[in-house]
Amino acid sequence: MSALKILARILATRVGPHIELAVATESGEVLKVLATPDQIDMLVDELEDILNSPTEPGPDEPPQAA
Repeated sequence: MSALKILARILATRVGPHIELAVATESGEVLKVLATPDQIDMLVDELEDILNSPTEPGPDEPPQAA
């Protein structure tokens, strides 16, 4: 597994039936991937779950898995 990179930005555009995501890092690297609308929907759901969850576990709660 490669080292973690700091996200600079994400761009998205429709390419035929797919959605192209371009993920740029602060060091200038860009990764482009094609995703289906269903995959993007699942990604949005995951991000919403993360954003709507507590930032730190409570005193009696275990930390959440990554």
